[in-house]
Amino acid sequence: MSKILIPIQSAEDWKQFLAEPDKQWKIGYSARTIAYCWQEANGLPDEVRSVLLREPNFEGLETLIAIPEHKVMLNDGARPSQNDLWVLARTNSSLVSIAVEGKVSESFGPTMAEWSVNQSKGKLERLQYLCSVLNLAAKPDDDIRYQFLHRTASAIIEANRFYAKHAVMLVHSFSDSNEGFTDYRRFLSLFNITGELNKVVFAGHVSGVDLYFTWVCGDKQYRKR
Repeated sequence: MSKILIPIQSAEDWKQFLAEPDKQWKIGYSARTIAYCWQEANGLPDEVRSVLLREPNFEGLETLIAIPEHKVMLNDGARPSQNDLWVLARTNSSLVSIAVEGKVSESFGPTMAEWSVNQSKGKLERLQYLCSVLNLAAKPDDDIRYQFLHRTASAIIEANRFYAKHAVMLVHSFSDSNEGFTDYRRFLSLFNITGELNKVVFAGHVSGVDLYFTWVCGDKQYRKR
């Protein structure tokens, strides 16, 4: 992945970075929705800022850089974790790595049971690596969504790369019924915490950083953009 970044002028510029732009770039889909929301905000959208600032450790939070479709390499050099958006932010005293997962009505992908079908040596090694990054002593249950593992690992990996003290896995949901929230809560149970809407929850000190999760309800108007 190139280390030279090209500035984006409009939300439409985000389309080029999608894995399948013709399929994903549609009105009402998460890729386009999150692009218009965050591009218009030119930093943290109001609802995201409001939720994050309730965490005392995020006092003075502001965006330094935000990279759409940011790819984070894992241990095997194979397919990276492609974040809808990755944000490096600063507080009054430290840096924060934020991996943003945008959702409208799409699922969070395969469960561990589905992902483990025809499990190869490469998959086993990747799973061991992800569990190591997340400080998980055992393989997650079959009903856990695999996407949560590598997206959370992305936030931690980039926090360590940029010497950030905090890592956040943020779901920005534009769904009327918060589809997938049950899956989110199920994943957070691996850290013995309970997920709530529009609330930051602390998961502990994980792989050298303070790890947080949050589910933020987005402004539904952006589904029509």
